[in-house]
Amino acid sequence: MAVLHWLFTATFTIGTQTVLWREVLGNVFGLASALGGMRRRVWAWPVGIVGNALLFTVFLGAVFDNPNPVNLLGQVGRQVMFIVVSFYGWYRWKHRADTGAAAVQPHWASWRARILLVVALVGGTAAITPLFRLLGSYEPVWSDAWVFVGSLFATYGMAKGWVEFWLIWVAVDVVGVPLLISAGYYASASMYVFYGVFTLVGFFVWARERGRAGRPGTPVLEPVPV
Repeated sequence: MAVLHWLFTATFTIGTQTVLWREVLGNVFGLASALGGMRRRVWAWPVGIVGNALLFTVFLGAVFDNPNPVNLLGQVGRQVMFIVVSFYGWYRWKHRADTGAAAVQPHWASWRARILLVVALVGGTAAITPLFRLLGSYEPVWSDAWVFVGSLFATYGMAKGWVEFWLIWVAVDVVGVPLLISAGYYASASMYVFYGVFTLVGFFVWARERGRAGRPGTPVLEPVPV
């Protein structure tokens, strides 16, 4: 209980801003999950779930009586979505690992899937924005909706093994950083900047692995499933 009490009350100060240690720890778990995902490790999914649970309590600032009482419903919703989709990804990768195959083999999405992703990303953002505004999310609400919808499809793309899912994360980060700064979530904004660079690296790593797998006679080093 003492650990939980510390987790929900511990803060530190940067300048005039009070930052929750929960926010920092949640993002550290998220970064570890992203690193595991790039290396195609099964443990990336449960580690990410822990980070999602922590950040859920952070972005419901008014509900959990945080120092920053701003609610970002898109961020809240995406943590819930992450947890749900992560169980799907965890099962999918673990099932492949149990059969002796690599957890996932990176591959390009079809052009049909790419077009559907773009349409769904834009259309989903437009559809959810009024709902988030009605529920009192932080302005600009469309940014919050974009982050939520983009995160949904990026996580789904990771579970499917699409190389393009990394680029969706880049699109999420480009919008998410200014939103988090304006809302006062500086720790998360800083991590998003790092994520943006990291996701670009991840894209090229997966694209390279896909290229190697596509060349006949070229051995592909598969990660050891754990």
